[in-house]
Amino acid sequence: MTKENVKIREDKEDDDKNIDLALRPKTWQEYVGQEKVKRNLKILIEAAKKRSESCDHLLLYGAAGLGKTTLAHLVAKEMEADIKVTSGPALEKTGDLASVLSNLEPGDVLFIDEAHRLNKVVEEILYPALESRRLHIIIGKGPGARTLSLELTPFTLIAATTRIGLISNPLRSRFGVIARLDYYKLNDIEAIIKRSSQILRCQIEPEAIKIIAAASRFTPRIANRLLKRSRDYAQVYGQGIISKEISQKTLSSLEIDNLGLEPHDRRLLQVLIKKFNGGPVGLSTLAASLNEEKDTLEEVYEPYLMNLGFLQRTSQGRIATAAAYDYLKIPKNQKNLF
Repeated sequence: MTKENVKIREDKEDDDKNIDLALRPKTWQEYVGQEKVKRNLKILIEAAKKRSESCDHLLLYGAAGLGKTTLAHLVAKEMEADIKVTSGPALEKTGDLASVLSNLEPGDVLFIDEAHRLNKVVEEILYPALESRRLHIIIGKGPGARTLSLELTPFTLIAATTRIGLISNPLRSRFGVIARLDYYKLNDIEAIIKRSSQILRCQIEPEAIKIIAAASRFTPRIANRLLKRSRDYAQVYGQGIISKEISQKTLSSLEIDNLGLEPHDRRLLQVLIKKFNGGPVGLSTLAASLNEEKDTLEEVYEPYLMNLGFLQRTSQGRIATAAAYDYLKIPKNQKNLF
């Protein structure tokens, strides 16, 4: 790849990041949906401000794209605090986390995304930091090693994860608030698309909003992605107006159906039904058959298929439901077609 091509791709990625930042809600009023979570967080923040204290530590969990990062930034803004952002995989060594914690200013918010991927040794440093604001550092090795204890300034940790089950019990128990983000309602997704289209200054028809919302998997991030691709299609083929026809053609070009299922979703159901008679089949076997990672199946494909009622997780393995057979138009007694 030439330097020019690399530069073009980097510029495109920067543009997408800038657009995503522009679409991110800046206030509670702009943040659509998740009313229960917002209500509880507002109470938590207001109480902390009245006591002139840092907000209690938060653990946010739910499928990717539901707004965990946005909520973290909103909490920091409401607390009038600076936010430091990192992720579980980025904190490889104990020194990485110790450096981040020791450099926090009073009242800062530390946001750790993908918290379930924290190294267990690194995670143990968080225990005293969250409980008593102490940082224990081991200096040296062997018999001559000694522990140095440092006091940390008041801070708030906000951790986000898509897999709450992988957060260890000792860490989970140290969060004052644990909030789950659910899939959005269809009318909330439509409101998000309408708001985003105004920010992007693109004209969109009401029918197009409904079509894009229905294919958005009840997820704001996907809704905004489909809106941006529809805008691209409209600028090339539709004089800049996202109509019903333009939105349908955009989804067709992306191989996304009216339920938001993509080729890999359909293939998972087809393999489960046609190769394994609808299940039950173990996750490892299914992942090997699809040539996919187990984590990808669990975090990307399965949550939405389960939400639609097409897939069930059981102790014996994955099972395709009757609704999945109906969706693929496969007779229930049709077996082993591969």
